[in-house]
Amino acid sequence: MDSFGQRPEEAERRVLVQAAEIARLAGAWAHEIRNPLSVIQLNIELLAEDLANPQTPQERRVLAKLQIIQKECKRLADMVENFLAYIRPRPMRFGPAHLNEQVQRVLKFFAPKAAEAGIEIVDYLAPDLPSVLLDTEAFYGALLNLVLNAQEAMPSGGQLVVRTYAIGDKVALDLIDTGVGMDEKTCAQIFDPFFTTKPGGSGLGLPTVKKIIEAHDGEITVQSQLGRGTKVTVKLPVPPRLPAEPPTA
Repeated sequence: MDSFGQRPEEAERRVLVQAAEIARLAGAWAHEIRNPLSVIQLNIELLAEDLANPQTPQERRVLAKLQIIQKECKRLADMVENFLAYIRPRPMRFGPAHLNEQVQRVLKFFAPKAAEAGIEIVDYLAPDLPSVLLDTEAFYGALLNLVLNAQEAMPSGGQLVVRTYAIGDKVALDLIDTGVGMDEKTCAQIFDPFFTTKPGGSGLGLPTVKKIIEAHDGEITVQSQLGRGTKVTVKLPVPPRLPAEPPTA
């Protein structure tokens, strides 16, 4: 028993119950913010439309202030959505899928952005990888988040190496960028909720990615060196083969 006369398992259960209640209340609070925030955004857009062609210095100043408010409202709306996605993830729908296909899908979407940012994509996708069980939409979102993070780490361009391979009873994906990298302290905190090094960031992107990977019974690790780049590794389990059905008599 602890100093309050509680058994360790009882104390742990109480903490879990309290954490769940806090998450429920926080989710309800964030959900309630959405409606008035949407009304504010809509009315600011209407005001901005009325001043789309400012004629006087005063109108130009008003329009500039409205644009700042629009930007901040969008940032707040994004933070609310990210928070809700983190604490209330949608149910996963798993099915057999090929890791290479999901990687190619993300890279195809990312290619124009990479070209514009001066980023060279080099892919080494191992052939004949075994299938894995994925919620393809959730995994796509997680992978796209990682690729966009790599882009942000290379503001002056660089190279992104993407490779897949089998390792034991798992398949793995490496994303290696030549970006600014992170020091050891920052690298140890990147999956902590609300930790961010980005101005205006929510600090929930990478924690959400980690939750999605772990929901697939996978794991995600990061290695980084300041000034040299970052390597992100995602490993996913290969499900055991189902026994063949006996022939029908």
